[in-house]
Amino acid sequence: MKEEDMGKNLFIAEKPSVAQEFARALKLNARKQDGYMESEDAIVTWCVGHLVTMSYPEAYNEKYKRWSLETLPFLPKEWKYEVIDGVKKQYTIVSGLLNRKDVDCIYVCTDSGREGEYIYRLVEQMAGVKGKQRKRVWIDSQTEEEILRGIREAKDLSEYDHLSDSAYLRAKEDYLMGINFSRLLTLQYGRAVSGFQNTDRTVISVGRVMTCVLGMVVRREREIRSFVKTPFYRVLLVQELAGKRFAGEWRAVEGSAYCQSPLLYKENGFKKEEDAKALIGKLKGIVPQESLVLSVERKKETRYAPLLYNLAELQNECSKRFKISPDETLKLTQELYEKKLVTYPRTDARVLSSAVAKEIDRNLKGLMQYAPAASFAQEILAAGSHKGIGKGRYTNDKQITDHYAIIPTGQGLSALRSVSPTGQQVYETIVRRFLSIFYPPAVYQKTALVTQMEKERFFSNFRVLQEEGYLKVTPNTYDSKKKKGEEEEEETGCDKDMQEALKKLRKGMKLPVKDAKLKEGETSPPKRYNSGSMILAMENAGQLIEDEDLRAQIKGSGIGTSATRAEILKKLVHIKYIALNKKTQIITPTLLGENIFDVVNVSIRSLLNPELTASWEKGLTYVANGEITSEEYMGKLEHFVRSRTEQVLGSRQHYAMRPYFDAAASYYKDSGKTSAGKGRKNKKPENKTVKAESQ
Repeated sequence: MKEEDMGKNLFIAEKPSVAQEFARALKLNARKQDGYMESEDAIVTWCVGHLVTMSYPEAYNEKYKRWSLETLPFLPKEWKYEVIDGVKKQYTIVSGLLNRKDVDCIYVCTDSGREGEYIYRLVEQMAGVKGKQRKRVWIDSQTEEEILRGIREAKDLSEYDHLSDSAYLRAKEDYLMGINFSRLLTLQYGRAVSGFQNTDRTVISVGRVMTCVLGMVVRREREIRSFVKTPFYRVLLVQELAGKRFAGEWRAVEGSAYCQSPLLYKENGFKKEEDAKALIGKLKGIVPQESLVLSVERKKETRYAPLLYNLAELQNECSKRFKISPDETLKLTQELYEKKLVTYPRTDARVLSSAVAKEIDRNLKGLMQYAPAASFAQEILAAGSHKGIGKGRYTNDKQITDHYAIIPTGQGLSALRSVSPTGQQVYETIVRRFLSIFYPPAVYQKTALVTQMEKERFFSNFRVLQEEGYLKVTPNTYDSKKKKGEEEEEETGCDKDMQEALKKLRKGMKLPVKDAKLKEGETSPPKRYNSGSMILAMENAGQLIEDEDLRAQIKGSGIGTSATRAEILKKLVHIKYIALNKKTQIITPTLLGENIFDVVNVSIRSLLNPELTASWEKGLTYVANGEITSEEYMGKLEHFVRSRTEQVLGSRQHYAMRPYFDAAASYYKDSGKTSAGKGRKNKKPENKTVKAESQ
């Protein structure tokens, strides 16, 4: 057979850096061309993110350029797409390569997820590719072995058609809700908002996910405002054991003179200070000043290493630890992925696949070259504790959809020097979490002590770490840390002498009482979201649903996806609906954000509810799994858009908005101001549709 008769393989990646990794793994002696690389038997090219996008309404008909209630709802029958202006050159190159006569087989190497699938499918659709074999490469890291495995095991692209369907639907959903509801609410309520905000015109930006997140932030802020602190007064009995003093907290349990008394705030405090002081006076008057040991309960507490990181958990950790935004965490983790240091970041799973678990020694051997982890990796391999990892709680194929948890590959360590200091910290965080799963659990000895003076009982808890276990690997433990005061009240740490004395303590023994004292406390309002806890709340939005059946139905479906949550927060900050404190990462609404919330609340309230957003997300998962058809999903979506549009058109609530706006403004110092400042006129927006948020 002549060489010219032999067809070439075309590999198409999502970005140039990934394309280079594929060319390197394939050991292609490739010539660099404009926008691609070519060898005798293969071509490697790339997209630059999205090359094709959905057309604005005016591409369907010029009349849609002007925003008008008469043209709503906009529900196209045939969808239009166009090449993005800034990347036309690369699209032309890719399109030409896809259709080259000497290309027999196309290997789709875009990111292994819904968005990566969508990026390629749009290009293929626009380029009108026909008669080619197409294979899908699905990989979890960019190491050479993984790339070659992905190519070797590549399946026919048609096996990913359901995933492609869900990607198209997600985009259509965001487009339809963004276009229709942004135009609808802007035309109905924009004037009321701009009048209040003192701006020329306000565009009300609405998105399936974005508006729901705004709702969560505003509701939390209003819960905090309406919260009334309740003071309460507790009584502590200071007792002595082995020469050490410790406190026992009084509780009005059965037998107490105060049991079910109206004077109490719950069972462990008084509503009024004087009542607490009266009890202290009684206790101090008891002779002799000693307590009786009623019970001593000893038990061991076993605490396993947490599950591995998915993107949401990592974003939350980095927000707390390094005070960086979820967007920054994703960027840094993506960089680590592209430098072969970690596995695919946009994952929802927190466990390993059984296939990876079998070969996990590779990752550990690689980490022996990474100074902060070397001794631990060596210890794990020497003990062989990695061998059983495939059978434990950290491996579960059923909990993995597209990708397993984020773990270090053990490769690419030379590239770590070129990563920013924060990026290196993120890497170490991932490594330590990974190593911790190969260690035994931490074991605590807990002692619960109940003492008594006359009818009143006092409760003390002691805890001491007996076996360090996985905590050895995590200098800053990943356990949720309580406030200092809270920790002290619940559990008292103890030294060896105290520990020994507790071991000898028996029911009926007596302890000297040194004091009785008052401790004031107060109820706490809900906490504001920070950027990390917001990401977790979005991931676990299903838990916010009160209806048990519905909650069970959409279990595992959050708001948005791991790939898009950070972007949504970023957009809300950009359009000034929420404010993000860069130092603390605390999120608060702006006055404009509250105005938009109130508008949506009176017009399309369901957009603010996690139920709706999470159930749409669940629907997309059903499509991706082939459980429902695209047509079924689209029918429901169009019905929702049509019915809500009609509902808003039929109501005339815009005259009633002022009291809502005034109520919110009373909490802002400069209540007449926009986010940008009083009197500053916002530029009139171009008469273009507000683009829906990316997820």
